[in-house]
Amino acid sequence: MRADTILIIDDEPMIRYLAARILDRAGYRTVSAANGIQGLACFRRERPALVITDLIMPEREGIETIRHILREGPNVPIIAISGGTLTGTADFLAMARELGATAILRKPFEPIELLLLVERCLGDAPATSRANLAD
Repeated sequence: MRADTILIIDDEPMIRYLAARILDRAGYRTVSAANGIQGLACFRRERPALVITDLIMPEREGIETIRHILREGPNVPIIAISGGTLTGTADFLAMARELGATAILRKPFEPIELLLLVERCLGDAPATSRANLAD
C-alpha cells in the first residue's frame, strides 16, 4: 500500500468517483472535493502529495484553485483536467500549465492515462497492470 494521499477536485461526482476508484485500486489514498473552495480546505487539512483538479467548476474554478494551492504548497504536483478545454481562443489546460500545473489531462481519459500520469508526477515506479484497471 502506498502512503501518498491524492486530492481530487471536480464538480462532477462521477469523475471524482472514477478517479478515486482507479487510484485507490493502485494503492493510493484519495480524498475529494466538489469545488475549489472545498478543495483548498481539504488541501490544508490533508496535505496531499498530489492534487488533481478540474478547471471549469462553480464557486472557485480550477485556475484560481491552482494559484492558491501553489502559494501554500509550491512543491505539490498538480494535474489539471478538463473536458471543456477550448472556449473561443482560450485553452484552459494550456493556461493551467503556464500557471504552474505539473501536467494536464483532457477528459475523457483512460484509467491507464491517469494512473501513469500520477505515477510520473509522484516519481513512482509503475505498480499496476492494465488488467487491474479493467474492472
